[in-house]
Amino acid sequence: MASPGKSAAVKAPEPPAELVRESLVLNNRSLGWITNAIAGVCEKPMPMWWWPAFIVSVGGMLTMFSLIAYLVSTGVGVWGLNHPAAWAWDITNFVFWIGIGHAGTLISAVLFLLRQKWRTSVNRAAEAMTIFAVACAGIFPVFHTGRVWFALLPGYLFPAPNANEIWPQFRSPLLWDVFAVSTYGTVSLLFWYVGLIPDLATLRDRSKGVMRRFFYGLFSLGWTGSNRHWSNYEKAYLLLAGLSTPLVLSVHSIVSFDFAVSVIPGWHTTIFPPYFVAGAIFSGFGMVLTLLIPLRSLFKLEDIVTLRHVDLMCKVLLATGSIVGYAYGMEFFIAWYGGSPYELYAFKNRAFGPYWWSYWAMISCNVISPHFFWFKKLRTSVVFVWIVSIFVNIGMWFERFVIIVTSLHRDYLPSSWGYFTPSWVDIMTFVGSFGLFMTLFLLFIRFLPVIAISEVKGVTPQADPHHPLGGAKGHH
Repeated sequence: MASPGKSAAVKAPEPPAELVRESLVLNNRSLGWITNAIAGVCEKPMPMWWWPAFIVSVGGMLTMFSLIAYLVSTGVGVWGLNHPAAWAWDITNFVFWIGIGHAGTLISAVLFLLRQKWRTSVNRAAEAMTIFAVACAGIFPVFHTGRVWFALLPGYLFPAPNANEIWPQFRSPLLWDVFAVSTYGTVSLLFWYVGLIPDLATLRDRSKGVMRRFFYGLFSLGWTGSNRHWSNYEKAYLLLAGLSTPLVLSVHSIVSFDFAVSVIPGWHTTIFPPYFVAGAIFSGFGMVLTLLIPLRSLFKLEDIVTLRHVDLMCKVLLATGSIVGYAYGMEFFIAWYGGSPYELYAFKNRAFGPYWWSYWAMISCNVISPHFFWFKKLRTSVVFVWIVSIFVNIGMWFERFVIIVTSLHRDYLPSSWGYFTPSWVDIMTFVGSFGLFMTLFLLFIRFLPVIAISEVKGVTPQADPHHPLGGAKGHH
């Protein structure tokens, strides 16, 4: 019993174990361990699997560029495009790749502004993925015109008159795409680079080779980690996050206007902008999981990219997948409620016409598969999550294919009906675009930190001066 002059120390009851959040960095790792684990990925020689993966990826990329040269020299007829399906794999692939890039900007900008600390372990890889996906996407709309040299002339894609006094058609959403996608790519690249600066300085200071030290030093812009540098860095990062956030909504909305402002049944739909944005975030998070789950195992980063990160990304997939499923249902409802026989026919043809297999593949992958994530046991099974993330990517490609081809292949006149079949050039160009994407991603792993070292350190207990492990104790 405590003496009357002293108050008894009352120990606060500990919360139940299920209410305690798992740490964002497991096993109470020190700041030094975090630096060594992440920087070690690009400092040590690459593991044996890297070289075969890189050679296959470069082979795919060179195949794509060879086929593009063949297309320019021969004509766009080498693709399977024809009337009535004058758009098919080319624009499907364009919208697919733009969608893949959406998770990077969302994780980096929107979650940063919302102060979601879990983003720190996944944002760097997602940002890099954004830039590489935009590079893949930019190829298709340029080359689907056939006469690609017209795109290079002033007055076609840029607001300058050419010798024939032809000005661009600013009412065309295809021209809006040029400005939206180029802005998106530029801001994403700046955002990625600004976030890299402190980590490039870390690699500069750890580098043994002269060339590495020179290039890391050049791109780290003289970073010393002073208070002034951190202050300017945080202002720039916040400003770019603010600029990037509207782009998450605007870019895919503008891409959806390629379809929504037309008068073709099946495209002329006001739900397209929010539905495309949700679908883009859905497919983007799917690709982040597809790449990060093998990466965390191959480079032993399970303590930094934890099951909690996988769990939270699965919840985003579940939410956006539900929005996409709702949009599919609404399209049918509005087609029936609107009373237009042509619109209703277009949607019935999607589900039960000649391309029924692609529609039901899309429904299976995009609507059914994410609902497994209602169960925490499945959300934290990395093999299961990885398989579902691949299904999500397949389903989102089919979604774009269904929207484009099934709306075009049935014209008002039965004599104009056709069935699109891709040519081998179509298929290999798309496969080659994955080669370009993976080549860039593998080079990124080889030379740059795949996880943001400085940001991960900022969410550890050691970085919090009020935490028992924080302050001076945390650095030892």
